[in-house]
Formats: sequence, structure tokens, C-alpha cells
Amino acid sequence: MTWIILLRVLESKRIVLGPWYIRGPSFVLKRESELYQRQSSKIISAIASLFTSTYVIKWGDFFPRKELKYPPSFDGRAVCYPTYKILLDYLAWRQVDCHINNQYNTCFWMLVKSGKTKTQSQDYLKGTQTREKNELLSSQFGIEYNTLPLIFRMGSSVLRSKEAVAVENGVVVSGKKLKREGEVVVDHCNIIERGFWEEHPHILSYS
Repeated sequence: MTWIILLRVLESKRIVLGPWYIRGPSFVLKRESELYQRQSSKIISAIASLFTSTYVIKWGDFFPRKELKYPPSFDGRAVCYPTYKILLDYLAWRQVDCHINNQYNTCFWMLVKSGKTKTQSQDYLKGTQTREKNELLSSQFGIEYNTLPLIFRMGSSVLRSKEAVAVENGVVVSGKKLKREGEVVVDHCNIIERGFWEEHPHILSYS
């Protein structure tokens, strides 16, 4: 459901990238964008309202047996990053945060399933580093963290394709039908690496 909402928002053609990580989505506008005359309050209002309405409309498609009990609400904030480097540093931090939280949550819930209480699981993981968590998952539960689905480790990046790509239900895959150039697609990719931006220079006219 997460990425289908982003697809709807990016259909506006005003937003060039929509990474979605564990704490929620970010929406990237081009530096030269004149959306709502660059009035941050109007931009936030428009995106938040579109996001919320799409969330409500699509709820039944993903949870047909679960009624939406309360009307959702989402807040937002606008930040004007002065350089591409600072923007990319922010996006990299968001993706790293996604990995850190996913790794912790995977360890935490595996410990709970093994019989520990939530408090015991929190105490067990306190102060542990990435390598220790990987060893825990491997030795005690037979899970290799780096083989977990990319969507959990990398999050979702929603972007407009510059070239025709293979997709299925909007998600980039291999060996499937080709979507037209300029279509909005979802990829669970590493946006920290420079290679992503070199492959998609049209997103920010990045060089």
C-alpha cells in the first residue's frame, strides 16, 4: 500500500522522487520548481491532502476484511536544501535509518517469538552493533540479514523512468513487460551509491 500512494502523488508530474522509509515518505521537487509559487505551506497542504485521500481510497484494496476505524491524518514539513550534496546526504541518512530500524526490529521480534519478553528483548539488544545483530540472526535463527527482501532493507523509491523498464504492478523487475518511458515506477534500490544518480540523472539533473 505504501508505494501505491506514492505512485498516485507522483502522477502529478511535479515531484521527481518519492523515497519511502520506515518513518514515512519524502517528496523531492526539482530545484527550479515553481509549484504553488514555492509557497511551502501550500505545497505541504496539497501533498498531505492528496496523500491522505489516496490512503483512504486505497485502504479497502489492501485490507478488504479490515475496516478503517478512524480517519487518518498526516503532517508534513518543507525543507529547502541549498545544495544537491546536502539533499543527497539527507536521503542517504533516511535510507541508513531504514536499515538500522529494520535490522533492530527483525532481531527484536525474532527474540520475542523465541520466548523472551519485550523488555528482555530490548535489554538483550541494548548496545549491540550491526555485526552483532547479524551474528544473532544467523546463529540463533538461521537468518542471513543480507538476503532479506530489499523492500525492508532499502525501502521504496518511487520515480519517473527515463527509459523503458521492466515492471510488474508498478515495481521494477526483470524479464517482464516494458513500461513506457516516463512512467512512474517503484524500485527498492540503493540510493546512497553514486551509481543510482548516474543511472537516473534526470531526477535532479545531477552531474
